[in-house]
Amino acid sequence: MKVDIKYKNIVVLGAGESGTGAAILAKKQGYDVFVSDKAEIKEEYIKDLSDHNIKWEHGKHSEEAILKADCIIKSPGIPDKAELIVKARQLNIPVISEIEWAGYFTDAKCIGITGTNGKTTTTTLTYQILKNGGLNVGLAGNIGKSFARSVAEDNFDYYVLELSSFQLDGLINFKNHISILLNITPDHLDRYEYKIENYIASKFRVTMNQDENDFFIYNLDDPILMHYLKKHPVKAQHLGFSLNEEVFPGAYVNEDQLHVGIINKNEITMNFDFNALQGRHNRYNTMAATVVSKILDVRKEVVRESLKKFENVEHRLQPIADINGVQYINDSKATNVNAAWFALESMKKTVIWIAGGIDKGNEYDSMKPIVREKVKALICLGKDNTKLHEAFTEVLENITETTSMKEAVRMAASMAQEGDVVLLAPCCSSFDLFQNYEDRGRQFKNAVLSL
Repeated sequence: MKVDIKYKNIVVLGAGESGTGAAILAKKQGYDVFVSDKAEIKEEYIKDLSDHNIKWEHGKHSEEAILKADCIIKSPGIPDKAELIVKARQLNIPVISEIEWAGYFTDAKCIGITGTNGKTTTTTLTYQILKNGGLNVGLAGNIGKSFARSVAEDNFDYYVLELSSFQLDGLINFKNHISILLNITPDHLDRYEYKIENYIASKFRVTMNQDENDFFIYNLDDPILMHYLKKHPVKAQHLGFSLNEEVFPGAYVNEDQLHVGIINKNEITMNFDFNALQGRHNRYNTMAATVVSKILDVRKEVVRESLKKFENVEHRLQPIADINGVQYINDSKATNVNAAWFALESMKKTVIWIAGGIDKGNEYDSMKPIVREKVKALICLGKDNTKLHEAFTEVLENITETTSMKEAVRMAASMAQEGDVVLLAPCCSSFDLFQNYEDRGRQFKNAVLSL
């Protein structure tokens, strides 16, 4: 999507992986670049910026310098209603995302993957299948290396991109050749004026600028998604996937047989038993990834072997240890109700559930039946556990709380009996007690291995 950009002065707000990558790409393309982060910049990113002779500041925003920009590249964590962003737009300064910026400098075809849950697993699985199939493909976005850094440093023909709603909000001209929308359930509503319709519209931006030569892969079983799609048509070729009905073109599962079919191409069928990804939600993720592989003509044998050998991503239903017959599973990435529900749904044994953190406006009613069925004890890990207590008191007799991961794991170990599962599936954001969900997951792993 290479385009001729007339800007001279580029300001990047935020110096994490996204912002630093955007700055490196801008510098490489010959722009004057200034990076500003209101928080402290990590040492690794200070080194990156200094190595590329990029001017930076942290601990403040120098408003006068920033508002002289020809274009501002905003990190996804900065909301549109931030005062500095509002002022920039009042001055008609373009404010774009790092994804939009990177797209200006590559002709690679992009496979953009979004959804409330399953993004990381589906993105990683899709990437592994395409890579094993011999495609010159990169992995970027909301996972690993930023898209902009990869465009600056690599030369790929395809990109598999994990795209959050915050990243999608900053798109203008960017286009995915293949877009995937896995599911939509309420999440991050504090960024969307507590209106689900705003969040849904954000997710559908993964399809923006697509035309009849592109592909839209989507979950036919998701009622919110389907309701929106009926009123807001997508121009790309539609490829649905479902566990409830036979689908063509697209994918479906029937009696543990995975069927994938696309117009003008041979349908493929394979047994689903070998899939390393367990649980209903991972069947959806697998169908989405295999439809991509079919579009791009990856051989069936490569797809089959990729699925067999795939290891789930860190912090997503990650087995940590089996101690005294008790299994410990890290699903720290389950930061909303739907993700936690799927985690519990995939458990085949009685669960001691560790949950809690910053509530994002969660409604827990949908979880009560599965909690009643699967869970024998809830350990609330957070500074304010009021909503969890209120939601599950009528369902569970055993609810305790703590603000320490070590203590939470010790509590769980003391409650667990041989054959039980201790599951970290927080349902909430991590930022009250941890740096991020990765930090929370690592602390869980360390605490388990210290038992």
